[in-house]
Amino acid sequence: MNKLNHLAIIVDGNGRWAKSIGKIRSYGHLKGYENLKKIINYVNDNLDIKYISLFVFSTENFKRSKDEVDYLMNLFKKGFKEEKDVYIKKNMKVVFSYKKEGLSKDIISIIEEVESSTKDNTGLVVNFCLNYGGRSEIVDACKKIIDDKIDKNDITEDLFKDYLYNKLPDIDLMIRTSGEQRISNFMLWQISYAEFYFPKVYFPDFTPECLKEAINVYKTRDRRFGKIKK
Repeated sequence: MNKLNHLAIIVDGNGRWAKSIGKIRSYGHLKGYENLKKIINYVNDNLDIKYISLFVFSTENFKRSKDEVDYLMNLFKKGFKEEKDVYIKKNMKVVFSYKKEGLSKDIISIIEEVESSTKDNTGLVVNFCLNYGGRSEIVDACKKIIDDKIDKNDITEDLFKDYLYNKLPDIDLMIRTSGEQRISNFMLWQISYAEFYFPKVYFPDFTPECLKEAINVYKTRDRRFGKIKK
């Protein structure tokens, strides 16, 4: 049976979900946020998973309308403030994979506050990917290696991994809701041997039961990591 250590979810379909029921996109984002809280708490309270990475806002999402971006940023600020005490109480460690460029000072301040407040927690590690892009993460890692004047002969995959935004293990299972079957520049280094699962349900309707179904499918997968099956 496959061990699931690092779960990743591309949170997708909030706006389309809202449109499908005759609501505006911001309503979908609100319901998506509420569901995200449920999923995080469900994973923490019920599953033997150590890491969860959540793609909540890409660098490309800034191309959306100003009203939508502003709504999302305010939702992030409100949500992280409200949930900080929950993370602390439940011993969850929260980290962020993100670029500061493009984010306001107040949201960066909240991000740093949440990370600082939970850094010593030893339970579920929750990695929010916000203003994130997989290619940018790799380029930024290269820049830091150059800044540190690392000899090229000393650069290994293990060393390179230490220069990514956060020191996380490889992803075991990557889920993208909404039926779209794309990676969309998400954690390109970490998904090298991930199993993919693409449920058609929009994220606000992605329940713990849906997650359990995804995990059950994952457990049946034949993960060979390049090895020949015996």
